[in-house]
Amino acid sequence: MRARLIGLVLALAAASAAPALAQDKGTLDAKPLPPLANPADPGLPAKEVFGRVMTPIEAKTRSIGYYWRGCLAGAKALPVDGESWQVVRLSRNRMWGNPAMIAFLERFSRKAKAEGVWNGILVGDISQPRGGPMLTGHASHQVGLDADVWLTPMPDRTLTREEREEMSAVNMVTEDGLSVDRSHWSEAQAGIIRAAAEEPQVDRVFVNAAIKKALCETHKGEPWMNRVRAYWGHNYHFHIRIKCPAGDASCEPQEAMPPGDGCDKSLAWWFTEEALHPAPEKAKAPLTMAQLPPECRTVVLEK
Repeated sequence: MRARLIGLVLALAAASAAPALAQDKGTLDAKPLPPLANPADPGLPAKEVFGRVMTPIEAKTRSIGYYWRGCLAGAKALPVDGESWQVVRLSRNRMWGNPAMIAFLERFSRKAKAEGVWNGILVGDISQPRGGPMLTGHASHQVGLDADVWLTPMPDRTLTREEREEMSAVNMVTEDGLSVDRSHWSEAQAGIIRAAAEEPQVDRVFVNAAIKKALCETHKGEPWMNRVRAYWGHNYHFHIRIKCPAGDASCEPQEAMPPGDGCDKSLAWWFTEEALHPAPEKAKAPLTMAQLPPECRTVVLEK
């Protein structure tokens, strides 16, 4: 299975110039990136180095660094098909994660199916084979402890390759960003988010502010709501972040969540003009290899 999967991702290696969002299409005709002249150059953008590595490093599993400044050793791939999940956008080669995350996704999806929440989940981006910054899309997802799950349920059949690359997730939020789209949003979507947020291993679940508001209307005060946080985007999928695995001293945890269910004034800010239409930011310089934990150079350069 492992050899077959590695063969598949080698054939699919590619990058896009546009951000890789949940609804963005993949490709059926991926082309490998040209090799770097000096991948060991510490001044190189780290995404250019990590984005070219198609296989994991065979090493003791470690999530090294922080969720948006780190890398991953000993990654495991989520199987493309499972009894309660399917992986989409295979051409991105982002189905790799810390084995703790892979086990979590398998367990959580089986739980949701057994409880009748959904037939199964569609899993988008987790991490690259060795983690690190990505050529497109996310700032986080670097240490194998983040995963995107579509807010569209898994169908009761196996998706084709074309569907995995080209079908779109469903937008759950109205165009003005003020509320959920009731023609798509239902208690089933709330149930799948709840099934994830109730798991003790979960640190945070990121959703669109309109989705958080809808959850506050029906689930205010419930303990799991503390872990569900509003953030830009996340109208087609929700983002699960799990805690650093026990005993992994290389992993830097995120600060603890503040108390409460998040249905207070902090949520109201997300519906102000400042939040709904933020001023454009200056483009930030990409992280260089020198800015990552030193161990990440060994992880990404190991043959």
